[in-house]
Amino acid sequence: MLKVGVIGATGYTGEEVVRILAGHKDVRITVLQAVIEKEEPISSIFPSLKGKVDLVCEKPNTEIAIKEADLIFLALPHTVSMKLAPKFLNAGKRVIDLSADYRLDVKEYEKWYGTKHTDPANIEKAVYGMPELFRDKVKKANFIANPGCYPTSVILSVAPLLEKGLIHSDHIICDSKSGITGAGRSPGWNLENPNIKGNFKAYKALKHQHSPEMEHILSKVSKKKVGVAFVPHLLPLERGILSTIYMKTREKLTYEKIAKVYEEKYKDCPFVRIKEKGEFPQLKEVAFTNFFDVGFAVDTAGKLIVAVAAIDNLLKGAAGQAVQNMNVMYGFDEGEGLL
Repeated sequence: MLKVGVIGATGYTGEEVVRILAGHKDVRITVLQAVIEKEEPISSIFPSLKGKVDLVCEKPNTEIAIKEADLIFLALPHTVSMKLAPKFLNAGKRVIDLSADYRLDVKEYEKWYGTKHTDPANIEKAVYGMPELFRDKVKKANFIANPGCYPTSVILSVAPLLEKGLIHSDHIICDSKSGITGAGRSPGWNLENPNIKGNFKAYKALKHQHSPEMEHILSKVSKKKVGVAFVPHLLPLERGILSTIYMKTREKLTYEKIAKVYEEKYKDCPFVRIKEKGEFPQLKEVAFTNFFDVGFAVDTAGKLIVAVAAIDNLLKGAAGQAVQNMNVMYGFDEGEGLL
């Protein structure tokens, strides 16, 4: 039985990690920690966990976590994980980090997150945790940089076509919409907020910090520099991401050829679902699941592909993918706790 700790257990993603692990047959949760005023059972904080996980959520203490757990999930804000990850790694623990602290090289990280990276040595050791693309590396990893939510929806949509050299890599346009939980828990940040309720808006157009993550990983896949024009939007919904991606082809392509590329790439991926011709994903079909759904269309000239992808931002975009990575790392059934 794998002993697991969750640091940052009271955030949206931390709560989801705990909930998933509560039903995992190969795991025992031994440590729950978070920045809280009072130490109390996690089931008192999240009543839905009552009778499932009643372990006390404690204030952060790395020594206790190192002693009591073999694998640590860091469900922490960006810029915080890099202070704790090296302590666990140096103690021989395996770590899955759900923040952005280890997804980019030092220069790009400091540019986009506006702070000095204090643990550059471990950036090179971190494996980008997307099993559909990097399964062999995830299997051997001691340290996982769990992907961002927007990048998951975009990268999985684009990678099969880039890998085959079927689309132009210099100008991929991504139009994404996310529910409010993508911003984390914040006072007043709810569906009754007048800036959210009944509203729909773009933000950080061409300046979002997930843009370099998309470009970095897609460049690895294509083995050439990839340019992504990314515009995120805020939906008046709690959860879910719907991304529409526009890609110019390098040659005339048919729907059937494109479909074959996706099907071949993801044939052994239990969480990828490809829509039938003329059908496109909906958020209600992926909410509260770890699935990545994708559908696509091609124009009559065969020169423009539009892919539409849907995920749950808290699951396939964060906690679910983190547990999926754990399953692959330890040789568990990939869908355990998730299907």
